[in-house]
Amino acid sequence: MQVQRIVANIAAADPERADAFYRGILGLNVVMDHGWIRTYAAAASMQAQLSLASEGGSGAPVPELSVEVIWSRL
Repeated sequence: MQVQRIVANIAAADPERADAFYRGILGLNVVMDHGWIRTYAAAASMQAQLSLASEGGSGAPVPELSVEVIWSRL
């Protein structure tokens, strides 16, 4: 298993309202927007990422971290 990225998730009742700060002030780009979750990333490398979410999906609580991995069998 290889970790691809680890993203901090921030609970927000209205993820779109944070746009002025994360996009306008910090200069991050929206790389995913599903309405209830919006992920921002640094333009050059996508090394720095964070998500703002009103839920964790299907009404679940917002998780503190998301970890993307690649699973491969040798």
